[in-house]
Amino acid sequence: MKRKNILILLGSILVLIFITWYFTKPSAQQGQSIKTEVKFGTFVIDVTTTGELEARSSEKIQGPNPMKLRNARIWQYRIEDMVPDGTVVDSGQWVATLDRSDLENKIKDQELEVEKLQTQYLQKQLDTTMTLRNARDELINLKFTLEEKKIVVEQSIYEPPATQRQVQIDYDKTLRTYNQSTENYQLKLQKADADMREVQANLSKAQNRLDEFKDLLGDFVILAPKPGMVTYKKGWDGQKQGIGAQVSAWDNVVATLPDLSAMNSQTFVNEIDISKVSEGQAAEIEIDAFPGKTFDGSVFEVANMGEQMRNSNAKVFEVIIHIDGFDSILRPSMTTKNRIITNIIDSVLYVPIECVSSNDSISYVYFHGRKHQVIPGLSNESSIIIREGLERGDDVYLVPPSDSKDWDIDFLDKDIVEKYKKEEEDKNQPDTVKVEKDQIPKGKFDGKRKGDYKMGKGKRK
Repeated sequence: MKRKNILILLGSILVLIFITWYFTKPSAQQGQSIKTEVKFGTFVIDVTTTGELEARSSEKIQGPNPMKLRNARIWQYRIEDMVPDGTVVDSGQWVATLDRSDLENKIKDQELEVEKLQTQYLQKQLDTTMTLRNARDELINLKFTLEEKKIVVEQSIYEPPATQRQVQIDYDKTLRTYNQSTENYQLKLQKADADMREVQANLSKAQNRLDEFKDLLGDFVILAPKPGMVTYKKGWDGQKQGIGAQVSAWDNVVATLPDLSAMNSQTFVNEIDISKVSEGQAAEIEIDAFPGKTFDGSVFEVANMGEQMRNSNAKVFEVIIHIDGFDSILRPSMTTKNRIITNIIDSVLYVPIECVSSNDSISYVYFHGRKHQVIPGLSNESSIIIREGLERGDDVYLVPPSDSKDWDIDFLDKDIVEKYKKEEEDKNQPDTVKVEKDQIPKGKFDGKRKGDYKMGKGKRK
């Protein structure tokens, strides 16, 4: 019984070892590496980016008059209600309503100001009327008094000279008082007129301001200036400004009406590839919403200054691509895949970029059981040009075989390597001006650029 148990245990162990070996052994397919053929033909170098459609030109749907907004001390306003993004509207049709609470509060305050000034105007008018009436009554009374004094003077001819002199002096004093009162009345009249003009001017100014506020109130309902598709404006952060967004009086645009007959693809190219991109290069544009449908275009504008992408340290440059022709399916904000053709090279050998490995300064491929040195050239996202080391139709490994670490390297002739090395050096060498030895002026340069070189201790020529 004990022997039987031992045999069963040994049998189980053998079965377990067999199962483990069966499921972990390398398959024949895994032991083989995939090969690919060296191709010959036209090599296209491109830069692929994602972007977004935008209209080449568009009409801005402006908010209220900026000058009136500044006069009302309104520096920004909120979009209270708005048609959905992409709505097609006719000319004069409602587009948006802006928040008028701030302006309505200012109107109420201004109405109170106008009412206060109207009260001040009425009060000044009554005060002026009473003051001038009292002055006129005083003049009339002085005039009667003056006539009485005159009669007394005429009757005093029968009185002694001293009495006549006293009566005459009394008359002169009354006449002088009358004349002074007349002049004072004219001054009071002018002052009253000036005071009334000032109050009237303040009242008119306040009333005009109130009328301007009420007129501005109507501008807070935005209507379409012409037929088209309403597109929300994008803010500085790239987000669309819809309902609830704040609009600055200095950038007084609520939405836009794009011209869909001419479209651009706005994209951004990283700083590594931007040197390859230039204006006029051909491009292929594919719309993500319509896979397989491509449009021809060309690079129209390349930004001179880079910018930092949001939430990233990468620097990118804005590139605008003009899309040729017109298609009704194109809409703003659609995502695009842009393939910018930066270079086309005819009649070259090339292989997938995974085929080429490098060790220090030597590039090589796995070929016929050995590492074979090659001279690589330009590359694109998937392939690389082989300038020297392979021939058309050669089969090279796409990935290194499992035993490739022990393979020896077949080096190219030194003359060939030196030839391509010199070509690279000549291409990378900056332009210089050769100066012959006899062209170098002798003597000492005094460091000043006002004249010729200073020759020793002699005089300057």
